[in-house]
Amino acid sequence: MVKKKVTITVYGAEQICASCVGAPGSKDTYEWLQAAIGRKYIDDSIQYKYIDINESQSNEKHQQFIEKIFDEDLFYPIVLVNDEIVAEGIPRLKTIYEALDKNDVALQV
Repeated sequence: MVKKKVTITVYGAEQICASCVGAPGSKDTYEWLQAAIGRKYIDDSIQYKYIDINESQSNEKHQQFIEKIFDEDLFYPIVLVNDEIVAEGIPRLKTIYEALDKNDVALQV
């Protein structure tokens, strides 16, 4: 059986979102997610990506999503599981775990 790869992408910035004062920064959230997910799931089938929204991206898909963030005034960090937005602003693990379960990521034993 071939394992399906899951990609978790976090779009964020060094500066904390103005509407998210008191929340951890995007990079901290990215690292926290990796640790939390690694405790619950076997994460060898998970690929993590961090995209800084203040940097120009060579990948057109990432650049277009960054433009969407600014055009629609989305709160960051934004967490995607396989290109589906699962969290905006302050992420909730329950929502992210539900997306991982939906993508058949195996639980730790």
